[in-house]
Amino acid sequence: MTISLEGKKALVTGGGRGIGGAITLALARAGADVVACYRDGGDHVDRLAETLAGTSGKHHLMRADVTRAEDVEALIQTCRDRLGALDVLVNNAGVISHVPFAELTPAEWHRVVDTNLTSVFTVVQAALPLLSGNSSVINIGSGSAFVGLALRAHYTATKAGLVGLTRSMNRELGPRGIRVNVISPGVVQTEKELSPEIVARYTAMTSVGRLGRPEEIANVALFLASDLSSYIAGADIDAIGGI
Repeated sequence: MTISLEGKKALVTGGGRGIGGAITLALARAGADVVACYRDGGDHVDRLAETLAGTSGKHHLMRADVTRAEDVEALIQTCRDRLGALDVLVNNAGVISHVPFAELTPAEWHRVVDTNLTSVFTVVQAALPLLSGNSSVINIGSGSAFVGLALRAHYTATKAGLVGLTRSMNRELGPRGIRVNVISPGVVQTEKELSPEIVARYTAMTSVGRLGRPEEIANVALFLASDLSSYIAGADIDAIGGI
């Protein structure tokens, strides 16, 4: 079954590569007009822009750091100017680092928390005037949210917090016709190279016998962006390959 998003307007943060890039492309190919932001440019952004140019609709990629209030303001203004409204908002921007808890600095804690969690609050709040009475907000979390991982206390804290934030936002925004859900991916093979040891370790943990692909997470986002998911709200959807 083909999902159509014809006529829908979408914003994707962290939409230049990896899972975010796959979501940007999936929404565009389904017929949505898409604005996507990225923090760091490069060949990956140029390749995505070229691919988007081959799809129908109006699409725009822009640089924005979602931890900066002025960048968020510019991002939402771009959506207002180019799209007029928003039907879909995907919060994918995120960072991770591996630091022993005893060595975790306040600066690194805030860098990860501000990017992964605070930015969702900031972007959604700023976008509220553009969200219609039949909108879908999709937050990208992590399957590790409630597991707890060594060296990633700051990261898992943000992803667990994102589930709570999602459910609370949904309680308040649901009556306004804005559904809020979170997708929690497992280990996904993106452009970033993983060592053979890591690939083997996580592959053995899955029931499907492999790592995930960005487009498989994008397919879940595509479903949540569509009217097919009209009764799914406040949910945490695992896409972890059976770990």
